[in-house]
Amino acid sequence: MATEDKTTTTPDQNGAPAGVEGEISEQLGIEISDSPFSMELSQDQQDIRDWVHGFADKTVRPAAHEWDEKEEFPWPIVQEAAKIGLYGFEAIAQFWADPSGLAFPIVNEELFWGDAGIGMSIFGTTLAVAGIFASGTPEQLGEWVPQCFGTADDPKVGAFCSSEPDAGSDVSNIRTTAKYDEAKDEWVLNGQKAWATNGGIANVHVVIASVDRELGSRGHAAFVIPPGTKGCEQGAKVKKHGIRASHTADVHLDDCRVPGSCLLGGKEKLDEKLAKAREGKSSKRQAAMRTFELSRPTVGAQAVGIARAAYEYALDYAKERETWGRKIIENQAIAFTLADMKLEIDAARLLVWRAAWMGKQGHDFNNAEGSMSKLKAGEVATWATERAIQILGGNGYSREFPVERMHRDAKIWTIFEGTSEIQRLVISRAISGIHIQ
Repeated sequence: MATEDKTTTTPDQNGAPAGVEGEISEQLGIEISDSPFSMELSQDQQDIRDWVHGFADKTVRPAAHEWDEKEEFPWPIVQEAAKIGLYGFEAIAQFWADPSGLAFPIVNEELFWGDAGIGMSIFGTTLAVAGIFASGTPEQLGEWVPQCFGTADDPKVGAFCSSEPDAGSDVSNIRTTAKYDEAKDEWVLNGQKAWATNGGIANVHVVIASVDRELGSRGHAAFVIPPGTKGCEQGAKVKKHGIRASHTADVHLDDCRVPGSCLLGGKEKLDEKLAKAREGKSSKRQAAMRTFELSRPTVGAQAVGIARAAYEYALDYAKERETWGRKIIENQAIAFTLADMKLEIDAARLLVWRAAWMGKQGHDFNNAEGSMSKLKAGEVATWATERAIQILGGNGYSREFPVERMHRDAKIWTIFEGTSEIQRLVISRAISGIHIQ
């Protein structure tokens, strides 16, 4: 793992920081160490980072090429992650408990540094968890989140199903319906979901459906489909350009009946929301968008991990590769490209960390900071992996070298969970206060 540069100060004989910091401290009459602001990771955060990095380096990377070629879900790798405690309800709870909000992005960056396809296979379940967390009651969280993961001996996965063949970024166009059967206290779901990570192979599916089509997105609700429920089946599996180890498929819902308790948040809360919508009153954002808001900094961290992996590989390659009697990094064109890659990756990470911290502290994204982090990180990943290919030349275009796979993997981060265009739309609306079309 490439280590980040850290600036340290050495105390002088009187115990004050030496150098420029010591002079400033003396002139202002304050101790620099008294500042409440720090960008240094805590020891716990460093330990978590190093632990996940070790798994990514020793277990994920060696398997990346094989599972990309197979285009199959890497159950053995997921089970290894479960055995060491990286995959599971307890791990997610531990990462989420970090008061700074940074543990989850740190973990995702390291895992996706190892490989994006396997990383998505391990952490794709967290989107379903985010869906339950965004809309569910404490009792529903306690019941369904553990079932998304299974056990270390028998790991399971969860799926979040929002997109449809005619409703991707335009979630208001969702056609999947949920009708309430009051006599049986059951909801009956019908429709087709598309592009569902873990769709069809999941133990638990979280489905966004319309309970009142006339209300558009304000008539949506989120439902849990329990394991083994009849009428919930996998459709066509998607053959993808990248993240090919991750399972993506359609999900068909055909008179799929679930108990009333599977409505996340409960019927009373839903009825209140629908009543407000019918009266034209404002209400909280709909279920799918609340899930995406929670997940965007995490998704951005995944993109940062891919970009960093490509940058580090290209940097090492440039230090070793010789042309015309010298290392290629000695050429300004190569060196400056690597400098720009490092600059952009660090900038993206800072936006991700800011959004993650804001979300954990309960600050509103008044300027769409979550969208900023996902937009920047996704575009940096696509750009940086392309630059890595260029630095490697013909080798970069070969599937024998990993930057080709990284480039294929990176592209989806400008598309899923809100395209780059949608993120710009969200940001522009936030900063202008105008409903830009």
